[in-house]
Order: sequence, then C-alpha cells, then structure tokens
Amino acid sequence: MNAPLVHVPTAKPLFSYRKYWAQRFGVAPFLPMSRAEMDALGWDSCDVILVTGDAYVDHPSFGMAIIGRLLEAQGFRVGIISQPDWRSPEAFKTLGKPNLFFGVTSGNMDSMVNRYTSDRRLRHNDSYTPGGEGGKRPDRATIVYAQRCREAFAAAPIVIGGIEASLRRIAHYDYWSDKVRRSILMDAKADLLIYGNAERALVEVAHRISKGGIAQDFSDIRGLAFMRDATPEGWTETPVDDLDAPDEGARRRNETNVVIRLPSCEQVQADRESYARASRVLHRESNPGNARPLTQRHGDRDVWLTAPPVPLTSEEMDGVYELPYARAPHPSYAGQKIPAWEMIRHSVTIMRGCFGGCSFCSITEHEGRIIQSRSESSVIKEIEHIRDKTEGFTGIISDIGGPTANMYRIACKDRETEALCRRPSCVYPDICKNLNTSHDALIALYRKARAVPGVKKVMVASGVRYDLAVKSPAYVKELVEHHVGGYLKIAPEHTEDGPLSKMMKPGIGSYDRFNLHSTPPRKKRARSIFSFPISSPHIRAPATRT
Repeated sequence: MNAPLVHVPTAKPLFSYRKYWAQRFGVAPFLPMSRAEMDALGWDSCDVILVTGDAYVDHPSFGMAIIGRLLEAQGFRVGIISQPDWRSPEAFKTLGKPNLFFGVTSGNMDSMVNRYTSDRRLRHNDSYTPGGEGGKRPDRATIVYAQRCREAFAAAPIVIGGIEASLRRIAHYDYWSDKVRRSILMDAKADLLIYGNAERALVEVAHRISKGGIAQDFSDIRGLAFMRDATPEGWTETPVDDLDAPDEGARRRNETNVVIRLPSCEQVQADRESYARASRVLHRESNPGNARPLTQRHGDRDVWLTAPPVPLTSEEMDGVYELPYARAPHPSYAGQKIPAWEMIRHSVTIMRGCFGGCSFCSITEHEGRIIQSRSESSVIKEIEHIRDKTEGFTGIISDIGGPTANMYRIACKDRETEALCRRPSCVYPDICKNLNTSHDALIALYRKARAVPGVKKVMVASGVRYDLAVKSPAYVKELVEHHVGGYLKIAPEHTEDGPLSKMMKPGIGSYDRFNLHSTPPRKKRARSIFSFPISSPHIRAPATRT
C-alpha cells in the first residue's frame, strides 16, 4: 500500500503584496502618537491604529513596533496609542477614526501577569512603562481597550492579538478568578482575533479590509479566530471523542473541510474532563502541517479557529527584523528610562518558537514548535547596527538568542515527517530520533558575532536547553569559554523526576551530564541555584538571575 501524499503547507510571501496607495507618504521616523506628528507627516488620517499596553519603543523586541513597521512596509499609515487612559473613550480618539481597523493588544506581556504576583498581590512596577511605574494598564487590558475603541468609534473594525489574546482564544481556565472564562473574543466583542505570530494573518487581513471591509469571509486565512452562527455547509464536523478511534487517521487524512468540534464553553465550565479534552486537542492541532480548524460553542454562537499560521522563512524573518526601526523609545518620553528597553537595547533576536512543549509554558502554544531562524548575515548586520547607532553601546552584546538560546536552525530531519507529526514535544520524554540536534550553525554564528570589529563580548542570556546542549560538546565549549561571565548559573525547577515529569522536563540526570561537559580546566563550572517553578531549566548570564 502506497504511503499517503503529505502536503507541506506553503504561504504567500510576506513582502510580495502590492503596496497600499498610502506608501507615497514614505517611512515615518517614529510611528505617530499625536495629531501634530500626523500633520508633520502630511497625513489626514491613519489607516490602522494600534493600541498597546506598553510604552512605544521602536525596536523589534516590542510587538507593536514589529506590527507597525510591517504594516507601514505594506503601504499603510499606522498610528500608535500607547498606554491610554482606559477610564473613558477620549484617549482612544487621539488619532481619529482609523480607515481600516483598530489593532489591540495588552502588550508584550499578559496584563494580569504584569500587574499581579503569583499569590495575586499587586505589583508596583511595570518594566514596559516609563520610569517603571505600575498601574498604567488595566486588568485584562485587551478586553478593556477593545471596549473603549468601540465606544470611541462604534463602526470601526477591531482586531485583537498578542499573547494575552492568543492564549485565551478558546474557553480557558483563569487563575486570577479561579474559574473557566469564555473566549476573549466574546468578552472583547472584537471582529477578529489573531493568534500566534501575527505577521502573515495581519498583512492579509489589512489588505482584504482595504478592498472589501470587515464584512467578508476570512476563513481561509490561517491563525484567526472569529464568530460564526453555525458550521457552514460543505464542512464535516468531528467531535473530540472520535479523534482517538483506531481508524481516525486513515479516515480523515485526505478529507478536506473537516473541523473539530470541541466541548462547548458551558461543558468545559461544568466538567473537568471536558476541559482536559478541549485543551488536549488544542495542543494536538498545533502543527501547521496537519492541524485542522477548531470550533467551540459559546451560548448560541461558535468561536471558529482556523489552522495555525505557516512559519516565516529565514528570508521573511530577515525582512521583518531589518525594517527601518528607530531602535529607541518614542521622543515623547523625554529620556525617561523604560526598564524593558534598557535590558534589551543591546541584544539580538536570532530565532522564534520552541519545540520543548513544556506543560507549564506558553511559548509553544503562542509561537509554535517549529523554529523560525534568521540568516547569519542578517544577525551580523544588526550587531553592526547596534555598534554604530545605538546609544550607550560599550562593546557588549547583552544577549544573542530567543525563547531558547540553542534551538537556532534545529529542526526535523524531514519536512514530510514534520508535517505529519502530532507529538507535543520533540525532546520529551526523550529527544526524538528525527530531530537534527546539530549546533554547528549556532557555533558558527557565535564565532562570527564575536569577531565583529568593535564587539568585545557576545553574551548568551537566553535560556539554554542543556539536554540538547550535551549533544554538542563543541557548543558547550564555545558557550562556556566565550559567552558567559564567570559562572554558568542554572535554575532548575526541582531535582525530582516526579514534578519534572508533570512539567515535561528532563530529570536531574540531564543536568549531571551537562555539568560534566561544562567544567573545563579553567574552572568555569556550573553551580545550581534553586528557584520557583516559573521557567524552564536554563543557563543565565550573571546579570540575569532567576
């Protein structure tokens, strides 16, 4: 019997769209935050207005800067409303009504995590606010901002996104209220929700709205959630109970227009097993190569999720990170220190995504498990840009990494195998035999980065998976000898296999093996530091203790 044909999904290149007519206005030094700035640019209106809970820092470590500059590169006039006073709609009228839509996000962080500690105590600082001042964004900021946008301009379409919206796209457990809440799309009363990395979906949505408005079918765009009254004709529903049937794979593999019906919001609120099933399927249907749309009933309507977005290619990643960022906070902050900016101003992002699939972590659910890496030349170009144009550079690149430091260019050995896989993790309980664990590309990048004239040291402050690192002794040697200062500081959640297994983390034996590799004659050795279970076992440079 012949093996089934595997379809590896493709997507329209990110920068291949015909630019919107407003491209004639050119590139803004900063995306405007006031009418005066719009006037100086010769704009009578904005095509898209982005509302964010963060200070506006025009740097690719800040989501609104990436989204804003990407839309600008597509020809749209983009304005920013940063940390508005949410107590009335007036602040949301600052730039007038957008011609196309409001784009709303809580910011780089979930607003509840940003405002409260794990024991629900109020935080008094905010790293994404000038002066580190707390209280500049509301609880559940995405919902509140969307509601105020609707009050300000009732007819303006609203698109929500960012990590807060992405992780709440279906009915979900809310730690802060200790109950299951419905999809954030319902509470925000938005027209569309973009989940995961937003570039592909947002560019397509913006161009479509510019041509036909919001009242059209967006169901062929990956990475979206929206409301429907019922499943359209021509679609076949599969309930979650059928997914583990022995013949399910063969029966559904080649069918088109199949949607998985999750337990309803009311079911998952009333029954823990139904909640677990819905959560399991959401994670199971996360591979762009084989994921199917999902639908979940909320009262008398459905929340419909299209399949996850196709990851960006290296060329597209380069294009996104090489957009004309000012690489500085907006001038309106008049030199006030923004802690998050101070931390990342001399760092470089080299990749996205994580195939760890840890049960307590949001990275895989939000960014996906397929690694998206920039090219070596693009990374070196950014380091040179930091050296030449970033104020206060002393020769130290503070971090070269991403969600995980040592997953750069690591991927499945075969794209067709990758497209078929439904494993939640490529490294648990053991490293998959189909995973290419070579660190050669990363070692070469490190060496070229530290050879850039004017660069004294390139630090690695992102988390290192030591179960992967031990597969490459050459990588460990490069890391220890050139990219940390003094000790390697490792912060495992625990030492016991029981808790670690529930977190889908390797046991303490992986640490012991890593420790053997990371103790060269010059006495740079690893030492353990135990911390609360809020992040994965990782290596930190001295300045970033957990």
